[in-house]
Parts: sequence; C-alpha cells; structure tokens
Amino acid sequence: QVQLVESGGGLVQPGASLRLSCVGSGFNLRYWTIGWFRQVPGKAREAISAIAAGGDGIIYADSVKGRFTISRDDAKNTAYLQMDSLQVEDTAIYTCARKYGNWDESPTEGTFGSWGPGTQVTVAS
Repeated sequence: QVQLVESGGGLVQPGASLRLSCVGSGFNLRYWTIGWFRQVPGKAREAISAIAAGGDGIIYADSVKGRFTISRDDAKNTAYLQMDSLQVEDTAIYTCARKYGNWDESPTEGTFGSWGPGTQVTVAS
C-alpha cells in the first residue's frame, strides 16, 4: 500500500525553526518528485516546494523562498522541509505528495497524488 506520512509539526514562536519529514512506504521514493503543500482551513491549498527525483530540480513558492529548504534522503525513503524564520502566516496543515509525470518548473496540484494526512504547524507568540 502506497503511503506518505508527515511528521515534525508543532507549536513554535515566530522566528523559530521546524523540520518536517515525509516518509514514503509501499514504493521507492527515489523515482518520484515530492511536493510540499500547506492549507489553512477555509483557504485553497498552497504549493510551497517540490524536489525532483535525484534532487536536480527544486522550486519554492515566493512566500517561503529564502526561509524554507526542501531535501530528500532516498536511502531513508524520506523527504524533508526545513522551515526557518517561521512567521505567524506560516500556520497551516502541511502535507506532502508525490508527482505523476515528468518534472516541470510549475507543477499543478492535480499532478500530485498519494497525499499524506498532514502535520499541523502553528506559529504563535
């Protein structure tokens, strides 16, 4: 059974850091582009970062560029999202997913699947 499960969320103060993990099972993550998304209740899901199979393609949303870093450890079947300088506006449920098809610089949400259940990130003082 193909699964992605996120972890690492929590409650932190503005300016703090968190590292989210996305662990895959039932498939070999190394062959897949992995994307990170976030959603606030009542708002549309936002794509924030993606990393290509092999790691030679990486993209970030403008809202997180320079603060978040995506990476992957294929030996552990895991992708990561390092989040630094967190802001109140980063509060959301963070989810990872795998992308069907080839890498592209502007992937659409519809090309991703096997969504994880998400992990809550709350930034508050």
